[in-house]
Order: sequence, then structure tokens, then C-alpha cells
Amino acid sequence: MNIHEYQAKEIFRKYNVAVPNSKVAFSVDEAVNAAEELGSDVSVVKAQIHAGGRGKAGGVKIAKNLDDVREYADEILGKQLVTHQTGPEGKEVKRLLIEEGCDIQKEYYIGVVLDRATSRVVMMGSEEGGTEIEEVAAETPEKIFKEVIDPVTGLMPYQARRLAFNINIPDELLGKAVKFMMSLYNVFVEKDCSIAEINPLVTTGDGEVLALDAKLNFDDNALFRQKDLLEYRDLDEEDEKEIEASKYDLSYIALDGNIGCMVNGAGLAMSTMDIIKYYGGEPANFLDVGGGATTEKVTEAFKIILSDDHVKGILVNIFGGIMKCDVIAEGVVEATKQVGLEIPLVVRLEGTNVEQGKKILDESGLNITSAESMADGAEKIVSLVK
Repeated sequence: MNIHEYQAKEIFRKYNVAVPNSKVAFSVDEAVNAAEELGSDVSVVKAQIHAGGRGKAGGVKIAKNLDDVREYADEILGKQLVTHQTGPEGKEVKRLLIEEGCDIQKEYYIGVVLDRATSRVVMMGSEEGGTEIEEVAAETPEKIFKEVIDPVTGLMPYQARRLAFNINIPDELLGKAVKFMMSLYNVFVEKDCSIAEINPLVTTGDGEVLALDAKLNFDDNALFRQKDLLEYRDLDEEDEKEIEASKYDLSYIALDGNIGCMVNGAGLAMSTMDIIKYYGGEPANFLDVGGGATTEKVTEAFKIILSDDHVKGILVNIFGGIMKCDVIAEGVVEATKQVGLEIPLVVRLEGTNVEQGKKILDESGLNITSAESMADGAEKIVSLVK
């Protein structure tokens, strides 16, 4: 789950991670009032969407007076902001963060992520702040420093100090930088984050170390114990089909193709998308119904796939272990009857109760194409769609 920058900074304040003073605004008048209350000589007007690259897209403006704040707020609110992370369709800006200006001396990058290679949390830092970290990694990887954190001890002060030294934090600010990093690690662990990223982290003329930007992403699987985080969820920033899927505990991600996929198991779903592409097709979604799907769940999965106007055919690929093929077949038949399916449907079943499943499909009287293997199914649906 993603949240907005202003929400991430609210969490940071609770954990003593230093951030500039700021206020959220949902209208032009609120933006002007917020800037007036902050009383800063310079204000920053920042678009709030779930995407990076806002500055380059015109979503971050420096206002030198209240008239500027009004002008920029009016310009940005309601704008369809297109960044390298939103895709060409962009995202509509419905809220702004009004932040006090600060005397920036130097920009840095700090990020906390899970490293699959070591199965540990890693804190990364670079003195190339304000730049996309992917660019730094590609062009000057020697400027990225990492500290692998032992889960038993957590981030140790000496590790934070070493990272601060390596990214050339000024000596007189080392203590504040270490405190900042220790607090950031606490946020990451205690709030079940999958990413905590600050770009840029800045040192200021009055001797502060501040998070000028903030990105937090949370592990969906841990939200059951992070009930307070659910209040930060902005459904306007999420795909409607993905929201609907989450209600039925379905793993769904919308893609750009025209072949809908319904599969059980994440690995099989990835393989199914790959083989569709191998035969010249384009998957319209990733959809994992899981191992304990019911007829109702399968029916809802079908409805979600079909709610995408781009879908011109569906491939159901089920390997029944815990999941039973007859349950899937019943769901497919029920869904097909409910939605009045008019596009090609190819079904490949294998595993537990496969013969019962095939019998249910064969006796349904519906226009369903059977497949004997995953490759056969992919080849057939691509051919039918074309």
C-alpha cells in the first residue's frame, strides 16, 4: 500500500524523523491559508499523487509570496500530472502539500529496503540526492553505500555514522544525521514498510538534517496489525479493479494487454503471462485466485477481468493441488452464465478432481475451449483473440 508524501511526513513526525513544517490543502483557498499560517518567506507548493518525478512534470513550484501560492495552487489542482511513473494517462492532482521553504546546503539520498540477496533490511545512502537513484546506480554505482542490518540488533549507531561519513555529511551534523537514520529505521520496522525512501535528504543553512521528500510503501500482508495505516489509503489513486479484487482477497494487477488471465498461484500466473507473450499475445492482468478459492471467489474474479474493456479473450490456467479443479469449473460456468460471456474462453485444468472439472465444463453447454497444456492454452487463446 502506498501513501502520500504528507501522510508519510505525519508518520515521520511521530518517530522524530525531522521534516519541514507543512500543511495539506484540498483547495486553492486552503493552500493560501496554509502558506499564511506557516509564515515562511518562501513556500513550496507540491502536488500529492502516488508517483515520483513530480518536480520534472511541473508538480512542484516555489512560491515567493501568497499571490504565487494562489497562482500555483490553481495551476496544479485538478491537473492531470504525467510523470515517468504514472504512464501517459497521468494522475489527477486532488490535494497539495504546502511546505515552508528551507535554506538547502546539500542534497542526499537515503533509502531503506528489503534485500532479497541477504534476506535482511538494508539502508542505502548517496551524496547524489535529488537524482533518480536508478540513474546513480547505472552511471556512478560507487556513490551508493549500503549498510546490511542484523535483525537481532537493528541498525547500530556505528553503521549510521559510517553511512553518514561515506556520503559526506558535514562533521558538525553527523550527530543529527545518525539520529535521523536510527529513527527512520524504526519507522521501517515498526510500521511494516517494504520501502522507506527520502530523496532528497537535505542539510540546511541553520544546521538541520531534514527529509525534504518522503515515500513510504507498506507490506499489504501486515496491514492486519497496522489498522491505523488503512486510514491513509487513497482509493482515488488505485485501479478500481484492484480495489474490487482486494475485497475478495484476490491478487490482481491490471496490465495493458487484451488477454485476461485467471490462475492459481503467483509463480504459475507469472509463467502464464510469459507464455502468452511467447505466442505473440499480451496479458491484460495478473490474477491469482489463491489456493483456497470458492465458486463465489472465482465468479468475482471473472467479473473483474471482464470489467476491463480491453479484454478480448480469457485464459484460465489451473493446477489443482489444494485448489480443486471442479470448484474452478463450477465458478467458471457460474460466472459465464452471470456475465453473458461473448469473448473467447480457453480453460486448462490439471490436478485434483481434474476429470470432474472437465466434465462440468463439457456438460455446461457453453462455448468453452479446452486445452491440454499451458502451452496449448496460450497458443489457442492468442489465436482466437487474433
